[in-house]
Amino acid sequence: MQQLGRTAAKAPRAARRVGNRGYASESEGKSFKGQLYDSTAQRLQRERADQLRFAEARAAQKGSGGSPVWMVPLVLLTGALGGYIAGQQAPADPAPNSTLPLTAARPPKHNIAPTNLEAAWTDFRDIVGQENISTEASDLTSHAGSEWSSYPALPGDQPFCVVRPASTEQVSEIMKVCHRRRIPVTPYSGGTSLEGHFASTRGGVCIDFSRMDKILKLNKDDLDIIVQPAVGWENLNEELADHNLFFPPDPGPGAMIGGMVGTGCSGTNAYRYGTMKDWVLSLTVVLADGTIVKTKQRPRKSSAGYDLTRMFIGSEGTLGLVTEATLKVTVKPQNTSVAVCTFASVREAANAVFKVVGEGVPIAAIELLDDVQMRCINDAGQTSRSWKEAPTLFFKFSGTATGVKEHIALVQKIAKSSGSKTFEFARNQDEALELWSARKEALWSVMAKKQNDGDHVWTTDVAVPISRLPDIVEETKEAIAKSGLTGAIVGHVGDGNFHAIILYNDKEHSLAEDLVHRMVKRAIEMEGTATGEHGVGMVKRDYLEHEVGRSAVDLMRKMKLALDPLCLLNCDKVVRVQQPKAGEVQEW
Repeated sequence: MQQLGRTAAKAPRAARRVGNRGYASESEGKSFKGQLYDSTAQRLQRERADQLRFAEARAAQKGSGGSPVWMVPLVLLTGALGGYIAGQQAPADPAPNSTLPLTAARPPKHNIAPTNLEAAWTDFRDIVGQENISTEASDLTSHAGSEWSSYPALPGDQPFCVVRPASTEQVSEIMKVCHRRRIPVTPYSGGTSLEGHFASTRGGVCIDFSRMDKILKLNKDDLDIIVQPAVGWENLNEELADHNLFFPPDPGPGAMIGGMVGTGCSGTNAYRYGTMKDWVLSLTVVLADGTIVKTKQRPRKSSAGYDLTRMFIGSEGTLGLVTEATLKVTVKPQNTSVAVCTFASVREAANAVFKVVGEGVPIAAIELLDDVQMRCINDAGQTSRSWKEAPTLFFKFSGTATGVKEHIALVQKIAKSSGSKTFEFARNQDEALELWSARKEALWSVMAKKQNDGDHVWTTDVAVPISRLPDIVEETKEAIAKSGLTGAIVGHVGDGNFHAIILYNDKEHSLAEDLVHRMVKRAIEMEGTATGEHGVGMVKRDYLEHEVGRSAVDLMRKMKLALDPLCLLNCDKVVRVQQPKAGEVQEW
């Protein structure tokens, strides 16, 4: 009870302590105000102690050579600035534009430092073997240009080395090295192109496909064949002849499938059979980063997705490197024959072509050689006969024996009504080969006119709607005559395409250049094209904007850099990737 009483006696004080938040204690008799003073004094003492401790630490730091106190905000400021710069250098979001104007394009940044190229040489050796890499001066020169090219290669337009792969996989590995090291690449197959397609304008590496020269598979029943890029069209047709087949595109001698795909070439058979793009079913392509792509399967028709095959045809190695091509082939015609007729003027000859085409006569090929070209052929003496030196049309016929005879008779009638002076046709295959031989000697016979090392041949081509052919051929021939230069007219005139082969020396380069410029301008103003089959390369790229419009060229540039952001593949061809120098582009 006493214990209970003591607890009860304490209860009011405990309750008071809880209710008054413990401001007073049983052992201390200080008032609330006194406790407040004590608490404040203790707090001030602690703060003074902390300040003293921090001051001693700073003094010790200064004495030991440490950073002064102002370094802290400086470090923070530097870090913030560094973060900002890093953020600015980080990859930006892709531009939302559908096209890329030249003014917005950034010049390529390649690494052709000797140390980088030498290190790459070691990588290439491990891929293809040392025996398949060349740094010989003669090899580098021959892979940078040719005597028949219209583009005068500059001294620096040479590769560091020539690499010869043997498979798609090796090409892929080479491109991975070049992509990693930012080394530009120039592809090379037959080396017959005319517009500077294989000039190594950025140095780097030339990939020569000469070891990839195999016919991989003939699907005779499906009329297609799979080949590597260094298969020549002439050799291909020799192989196909054993199976009564042939491949129609027939550009200049020595041309190979890789380059033919790259330029979208054609040749004398284009009027009847179409151009290269009509005979390619599928491609295997190595992209700039080494990725291997097959554009489609083998069927003759497909509506599956984008037409990647045609995207690469005519791209001149700027979008990817062709390592295999599946080509259509066709059955050889039962009979072929050739007819030749002469005219008093190129206009009369061109008018005859227009009439033959208008009548719908199924000709295999129609070729025009002017009087200058016929004289060059006679002077060269490489054919078995002498020719009348007048504007001449060469017709090639194919089909059944009866059909060929009927078509020859129709053409003879049309030619006579157009003013032909002579008309002869082959009575057998030997005569056909003899008559057609003059056409195949055109370029070489003009080149034979060169007198010394300072002489050059400029071979160019344009194409116009067939109705404008007589006008442009006549105007071009008159312009050549007025220039005083030797120049011949040769044309696949059945589809409005013709060539000018101009002989000039070093001092006459600007004169020849002006002739070509006016010829191209004339064709475009007639709703034609700057190049019917030679491709764009270096020489024709600044005409594209006049032909298809600035937006279309900007779209091509966007496509180029979408597939090849580092601009490694055949840089400077087809479209410019940086601004031209002053005076580099001729005035329109």
